[in-house]
Amino acid sequence: MQILRNVFRRKLRVFLTIFGITIGVLALVVMGSMAEKINLLVAGGTRYYSDKVTVSAAGMSSMFSSSLLSVGKRDEIKAVPGVAEVSAQIGTLLDPDGGASFGMPPMLMGGDMRGEDLESFKISYAQGRKLTPQDTGSVVVGADLVKRLSAKVGGSVTIRGEQYKVVGIADKTLTAPDSSVWMTLPDAQKIFMQDVPEMVRNQIDQSAVATSFVVYPTAGTDPETLAADINAAVSGVKATGPSAFQKEIANTTQIFNLILYGIAIISLVVGGLSVINTMTISVSERTREIGVRKAIGASDGQIVRQFLAEASMIGLIGGVSGLAIGWIAVTLVNKALESTNINLFLVTPRLAIGSVVFAVVLGLVSGLYPSLHAARMQPVAALRYE
Repeated sequence: MQILRNVFRRKLRVFLTIFGITIGVLALVVMGSMAEKINLLVAGGTRYYSDKVTVSAAGMSSMFSSSLLSVGKRDEIKAVPGVAEVSAQIGTLLDPDGGASFGMPPMLMGGDMRGEDLESFKISYAQGRKLTPQDTGSVVVGADLVKRLSAKVGGSVTIRGEQYKVVGIADKTLTAPDSSVWMTLPDAQKIFMQDVPEMVRNQIDQSAVATSFVVYPTAGTDPETLAADINAAVSGVKATGPSAFQKEIANTTQIFNLILYGIAIISLVVGGLSVINTMTISVSERTREIGVRKAIGASDGQIVRQFLAEASMIGLIGGVSGLAIGWIAVTLVNKALESTNINLFLVTPRLAIGSVVFAVVLGLVSGLYPSLHAARMQPVAALRYE
C-alpha cells in the first residue's frame, strides 16, 4: 500500500505515464494477437505437410496453385518406389466471388479418402462423424463456418446453389481446417467444373479431374527424396516435400511477425521513456525524504529497491490495463467480423503473460537510472535541498 501511495502522489502525472504504458501494451496485444493467429495457421500447415508429398501440375509457381490434373496420374505416382498411397484432391474457394480475404479464405475440399489410415494430421469431431467415400451429397463443416452456413448435423447447407447433408462438424483446430468444408471427390469435381471455362469444360471428363495429389510415403522413406523421385519418374507434375511449405509460407511469416512485434515494441518503449521522466521528477521532489531516510540508516540498496518497486508498479498497472483493453478490442473485432469468416486475432496465454511481464520489466529498466541517482545522494546535501 505504501508503494501505491508513493506512486500516486502526483495523480495526473502518474496517470499520464500509466496511459503511455497502456497504449504501448495495447499495441503489443493487438499486433501480437495477429501474429499469434498467423503462427498457429503456419504451425498447422507445418504439421500437415511434415510427413507427406504434395503433387500439383507442372509449371505451377506455388504448391497452393490449382490447375487441372488427371486422376489417372495417381497410378503412375503410386508406382514410384517408396509410395504407400496416393489420394486425389480437389481444392477450390467456397465462394469464388468472395474477393480477397486477410487470412485463410473459406475453402471447399474434396478427396477420394485413400490413405486416411496413414494420415498423421487427425481431425476430431464436435458433432457427427467423418465422411466416407459413399457419402455423396454430404459434407463435413469446419468450426468457423458453422454459423455462416447455419450448419447442424442431420440438416443441410447450401453450397453453390446445391443442398448438401451435414454429417459432421469438426472440432476447432485454430488452423486452416476451421474454415473448410469437406465433401467427396465426385461432389467436389462437379463444383470445381463450374469454375472452368465452358470451352475447356466440354473437352474434359469431370470424373477424371483433380487439382493435386497427396502422397503418403512408406515407413522410413524421406518425403524430400520421394518428391525428387516422383519428379524424375512422372511427367507433367511438380512434387514438393515439407520444405516447400517452409520456403513459401513459414519463412515469409517470420518477417511479417518481426514487423508486427517491432511496431508494438517501439510503442511500448516510448511509454517507457515517460516512466523515466516521471521517476526522475519524483526523485527530485522527494530529495529531502531520501536524505531523511539515509540519515536514519537506510542503505543504498533499500533506496534503489523503493524506487524500482514504484517504477515496476507503474509498469504493472499499465501492463494489466493495456492487456484488458487490448483483449476487449480484439474480441470485439473478431466478433464483428465473424459473419465474414475473418478471424484476425488470437490472444494466447503466452502473449497475455508476456505483455504484462514486458511492461513490468520495462518499468524496472526505466526506473533504474532514477533509483541509482537517488541512492547516490549524500544525506547532508539532500537534507539541505530546497
